[in-house]
Amino acid sequence: MKDSPPAEISRQLSQALHLLERRLGPALLAVHLYGSAMQGGLKPTSDIDLLVTVAEEHDEGQRQTLLLELLDVSAPPGQSELLRPLEVTIVVGDDLRPWRYPARRELQFGEWLRDDLLAGIFEPAVVDPDLAILLTQARQHSLALLGPAAEDLFDPVPPGDFFTALADTLKLWNSPPDWAGDERNVVLTLARIWYSAATGSIVGKDVAAEWAMERLPAEHKPILTAAWQAYLGRADDHLAARGNALTAFIHHMKHEIGREVGRISVAPSDKPKVGR
Repeated sequence: MKDSPPAEISRQLSQALHLLERRLGPALLAVHLYGSAMQGGLKPTSDIDLLVTVAEEHDEGQRQTLLLELLDVSAPPGQSELLRPLEVTIVVGDDLRPWRYPARRELQFGEWLRDDLLAGIFEPAVVDPDLAILLTQARQHSLALLGPAAEDLFDPVPPGDFFTALADTLKLWNSPPDWAGDERNVVLTLARIWYSAATGSIVGKDVAAEWAMERLPAEHKPILTAAWQAYLGRADDHLAARGNALTAFIHHMKHEIGREVGRISVAPSDKPKVGR
């Protein structure tokens, strides 16, 4: 595991950390860097992923102020030479210790929310199945920018909860409006979920895309290729214009992932099971 963040984002991380310390004060317990910066390497449009742990909930005014100020230390993909997009997930420590599924997320910031935030639309705290995946990833590959290491701070996520979270995440994508504007990320995320459902491990988008490409039918490979090349900065992103092919790809991936999760749920008792 790396013991320091990539030099190219050190200044932006310092800005984000300063803002979090100023706004959250003594309630701030830990900040962990995870995702591409720690696993697989940052690509041209990669987010900087931060998991922030606090000691208590914050009132609505504090939440809104923090979300709006995070806009100043983040930028949409490819629109700034100095700033990458931030993805910040804030959790209350006692909501995760002891671990229970699904867990509660206090706040989330990401560039896909920029227009809503500027329009005064703020998402409340929610129960988020994806936290089971996020915490597993953070425990395996993260760097503590503040506070203890993730494996010391958080309980392990049981395998059954991890696989249940994979299945629950698929419920987010049912029809084109669900992935509109986020096509590339959804395609690559599905490749990662498929890999995790088949192996029980979490890897970067590059590894997952290469693994999935070897297993996809020929008719679905162009969609993954297009998403992968755009992610690497080697081609423009035109996935939104490939409506029918994109929809077919997403439904195929959901079917394959469902088969993998189903296989796990009926495997012998010494293997992880879906459910509690």
